Amino acid sequence: MSRRATSSANGPAPPGPRAAAPAQGALRTAPVAPEAPGAACPGFLPAAPGALHRWGRAGLLVARHRDVRRAPPLSPAERCAAASLPAPRRAAWPAVLFLARILVADALGVPAAEVEILTGEDGGPYALVGGGPAPGVHLSLGRAGGHLAAAIAPGPVGVDLRETSAAAAEHRPAGHALSARERALAGADRPEALAAVRALKEAAAKADRGAAPDAAPRPAAVLGLCPPVLAGRRSARVWRTGDAVVALVLAGPPGP
Repeated sequence: MSRRATSSANGPAPPGPRAAAPAQGALRTAPVAPEAPGAACPGFLPAAPGALHRWGRAGLLVARHRDVRRAPPLSPAERCAAASLPAPRRAAWPAVLFLARILVADALGVPAAEVEILTGEDGGPYALVGGGPAPGVHLSLGRAGGHLAAAIAPGPVGVDLRETSAAAAEHRPAGHALSARERALAGADRPEALAAVRALKEAAAKADRGAAPDAAPRPAAVLGLCPPVLAGRRSARVWRTGDAVVALVLAGPPGP
């Protein structure tokens, strides 16, 4: 699911338990530590809820669903799109759209109340500002259990969340979808690594749909985890948030 990003970043520290998602203008940029190619992977960098995580010109915002208590009501068009969603996704839809609105408002310097997030024919989200298309903005949304994520970039982007607690249960039915190399990367007793592989593949599929919505989907091969490497010209990054991992994939390089 996929649309630009630049962001200001001064404000309060990331919210703690039961804190609401930040209001527009309160986004705080989280520091990004460099990854060392070829180094042993002790674990993925943390993504603090409520902080803007920037990677090149892309941005990521994560939250716990239970903490987003002030999500504004959906517009009529947003409610129409939500009506066709399965019940678990529909319940989280106002909160995840709230994250996307914050990102778009911050990137374009407009009031969040003027932003509307709708769903295209390919199933991916897109933004309207004041009723018109948001220029140069690509979006992607994700949900896993009680975790929510929204990503923004100047080009096609995909984001996906996977709970590590569910990784072992997913391993057996998903085994046929992973290559031998991907299964080796995930390992037998590394639920966080397995969740990351699956999140990277799904995030890549979302980014690819945004880059070529009419093309037949082709599963992305995960070639490495530390740092994450995908086949083709895709770029990827992985964080952990609570008991979940979140993968962000771009159809090209992340930019400066």
